Amino acid sequence: ACALESVLSVRPDLKLVVMSATLDVDGLEHFLQPCTRVEATGRLYPVDCRFMGAALNRDAAPVWSRAAQAFRETIRSNPEPGDFLVFMPGAYEIRRTIDAITALPEARGYEVLPLHGELSPDAQDRAVSPLGRPKVIVSTNVAETSITVEGVRVVIDSGLARIARYDARRGINSVLVEAISRASSEQRAGRAGRTGPGTCLRLWSEAEHLARTERDEAEVKRVDLSETYLLLTAKAVDLDQFVWYEAPDAPSLSRAVDLLQGLGALDAESQITEVGQLMAEFPLHPRYARMLIEAHRRKVLNEVA
Repeated sequence: ACALESVLSVRPDLKLVVMSATLDVDGLEHFLQPCTRVEATGRLYPVDCRFMGAALNRDAAPVWSRAAQAFRETIRSNPEPGDFLVFMPGAYEIRRTIDAITALPEARGYEVLPLHGELSPDAQDRAVSPLGRPKVIVSTNVAETSITVEGVRVVIDSGLARIARYDARRGINSVLVEAISRASSEQRAGRAGRTGPGTCLRLWSEAEHLARTERDEAEVKRVDLSETYLLLTAKAVDLDQFVWYEAPDAPSLSRAVDLLQGLGALDAESQITEVGQLMAEFPLHPRYARMLIEAHRRKVLNEVA
């Protein structure tokens, strides 16, 4: 929204390009007017999607065990199915999945590799590069849209992702494991159909699939906005006139203002203070930024950090 405002006011020479495989194109096109719409549709081979049983059943095994079982069944029915891509919500589940798969006799001859944002560049490159032998890549949703892994013919989808959401009890954002939307599951399944017909094994039931949301909820509607509010205010953006692409609800903005006033970042008229300007320089939630500033003032910064 800020970039668009700049184009329309002070930087008409600036070219703005917005790209994604999963955008709500019609809504965004209306917001960006005037704009040009370009669509590039790559070839996608058919993907056979199968549901592997209820995930919410009280007796259901851990998700990594169910992923290993899906891998075993696939190998037994087709000894040379191609490379596997397994979606897990985070690094912990990835480690457990790798352990469960490598313990199987069916995994002999397979390279089983992790892929997530905390890995070194070399480790990430190893996961996505051809190795000359079949491999199983166990990944977070970084492989859903950010990168394409060549040679994948089987996707095993946990149906889970780590999602940032406001935690009212703690007063900050928390990252929670939640079920992905139907749109995300379709995007994940498509990873098996890039180089030929593929298979997607979903570790939940068809009934659970139909109960999922159609699309992911926009982050601006589910997280604490105090950091966003502080950054925009520090840059002299008039939030009363600010044109959001997807506007947050009024209570979320009000909660952000109350918190920033309580921390001394805004005054009673919601104008940014000297402390607020300093807080905006920290790449942190305002609560943590304010705490570090106060710790420095009291000469206990090391202990607080």
